[in-house]
Amino acid sequence: MTGTGYESSLMPADEQARARIQIATIAVSVTFILVGILGFVPGLTKNFSGTGGMGFSGLNSHAELFGVFRVSVFHNGVHLLLGWAGMIASFKPNWGRVFLIVGGAAYLVLCVYGFVIDQGTDANFVPINTADNWLHLVLGVGMILLGALIGRERRR
Repeated sequence: MTGTGYESSLMPADEQARARIQIATIAVSVTFILVGILGFVPGLTKNFSGTGGMGFSGLNSHAELFGVFRVSVFHNGVHLLLGWAGMIASFKPNWGRVFLIVGGAAYLVLCVYGFVIDQGTDANFVPINTADNWLHLVLGVGMILLGALIGRERRR
């Protein structure tokens, strides 16, 4: 037992739970910020410049991050905005949890949208491709699981 009355812990269990959800939110947010920045880096982003290069959105952009994931100025900007929103949400554990769950749900909606639309039409305004769809599925499920499970008290 320590001087604070808690057994061999630096902080109470509820404080540890809050810290875990905040750390998870920060990790996801930093990842979004990095991906948003990397999408603007020639070399890491194939077809970055020239005819058919990086466009603002949709079918005007043929750039692919790591030669796999379609990106555009709009797409990269959304990643940057989500990252900064997550950093702000990480200030409060409940905000972080909401960010992860709502953000994950939004990615699942985007995944379904991406699988349903004809990617060769103007409906593909983000732009997205099949690799993006699978990534959005993994992100959506992962974010929802993080938000729902991390930092929750275990029932005995």
